[in-house]
Amino acid sequence: MIKKIFLKADLNKRDTIVLAIIFGGMGILGTYTGIKVQGAIANARVIGVFVGGLIGGPKVGLLAGLIAGGHRYLTDIGGFTAVSCAISTVVEGLLAGFLSDKFNKSSIKVRFAFMWGMVAELIQMVLILLIAKPYVEAVALVKVIGFPMIVANALGIAIFIAIAESMYREVENEAAYQAQLALQIADESLKYFRSGYNKDTATAIANIIKNHVEIDAVAFTDRDKILAHVGAADEHHIYGKPLQTKITKDVINRGRYKICHNQYEISCNHHNCPLKSAIIVPLKDRDTVMGCLKLYKTRENGITKMEQELALGLAKLFSTQIELSKIDIQKELLTQSELKTLQAQINPHFLFNAINTISSLIRIDPENARKILLHLGKYFRNNLNSNFDDVSIHKEIENVDSYVQIEKARFGDKLDIIYELDEELVCKLPPLIIQPIVENAIKHGIFNKLGGGKVWIKAEDIDGNVYISVKDNGIGMEAETVSKLLSKESCENKIGIRNVNERLKNKYGESFGLKIESELGLGTQVKFIIPK
Repeated sequence: MIKKIFLKADLNKRDTIVLAIIFGGMGILGTYTGIKVQGAIANARVIGVFVGGLIGGPKVGLLAGLIAGGHRYLTDIGGFTAVSCAISTVVEGLLAGFLSDKFNKSSIKVRFAFMWGMVAELIQMVLILLIAKPYVEAVALVKVIGFPMIVANALGIAIFIAIAESMYREVENEAAYQAQLALQIADESLKYFRSGYNKDTATAIANIIKNHVEIDAVAFTDRDKILAHVGAADEHHIYGKPLQTKITKDVINRGRYKICHNQYEISCNHHNCPLKSAIIVPLKDRDTVMGCLKLYKTRENGITKMEQELALGLAKLFSTQIELSKIDIQKELLTQSELKTLQAQINPHFLFNAINTISSLIRIDPENARKILLHLGKYFRNNLNSNFDDVSIHKEIENVDSYVQIEKARFGDKLDIIYELDEELVCKLPPLIIQPIVENAIKHGIFNKLGGGKVWIKAEDIDGNVYISVKDNGIGMEAETVSKLLSKESCENKIGIRNVNERLKNKYGESFGLKIESELGLGTQVKFIIPK
């Protein structure tokens, strides 16, 4: 408790009173352990009071002086120096309090304390000579106790301050070590987070922490299951196992860390689990809890203050890295999308087909050929100028329309596009999100259907979110094909849809991916939500 108060930058009223009682009590102890000399007491009372003033400031120095000095005056210890000793104790406490700021700024605090301790005791000797009666006995007393008390008590104050200084250094060294350790772990783990928060990442980082920290086990979870567990109890805390303990679920739901002091609080259902204490800290992406970091010990009450602070610090660093990794993934996916757009959508076949269509139209419908040529230029410009910034939904629809007009010029009445979009709708979304879905509907839904068909593009504001859907009445798909469409194992020509799905989930969250509904022979609908 004293250590905690010592290290505070600003003391509240309670801290001041506690310190005053402690150092005043040390002053009283100094009185009782004194040596009787010529009707007075040679004592170490000043040590507690003076140190209290130096550390706690004027209020602590005054109160400690009043406690120790009042005790000296009011008890039956008495003697002809009772009044002078009581007054000098209060004066010394005040002096130390007013020296507190200079003491804190001093580069050599032990020497400062020793020198001013001698001055304080010198003041006490002067007050004894001025106040104590009879004067002759006061002089005789000072001749005997003056030099020993001035030197010994100044030395005692210096030793006390040296001990306090070592405590400060211990805390500073501990904090520096902890910061260095956290940064070292974060630095080594950064390369793994670039691939996202998953089993491989969690296992690698758990091993890094285990190698650097004296801990018995390290674990990571997502919201539903264990991602990695390294160390004690790894034979039954295994990857993929659902979260079982109530305290872990509570940390995920509340977003606040918990410390388990014993096996009962951990509540592992394995009958012989060696884990006896733990700290469980949530990992967050913005305000959403993604999972937990857990540090375990095999003894009860084993989590130290340093390990607690380290776990909290690492959780913050890891949370930041998770968030940054999603930004990296988003950029990488968008770059891939642009490349695929250039390779698959603006490929030579598309360009040649568009040019051939325009060439044909020049002879029979020059005005329409001019319009299609403008759409082609706009389509190329929009795609080539795409960057990582969100665009308005109207800008995205404009790009879609350019693509559609080119395709309609080729296939005429086989393709009909219907827009259901409020002109007042305000919404920003990642670029190249709607166009790949529309292209998929046209190429795989409508053009494979005898007689062609329609595509409906709809966007509406519902409860503060924008709901977007692309629906066609094309050939549709079987349920098995729909289930595979968004998986990594899907065929190469579906990469545009899969890429859109991954970009939406990485930007807005897992629940914001594409929703696909299809029925063979009746058509397909692709839906997603953009949070406003």
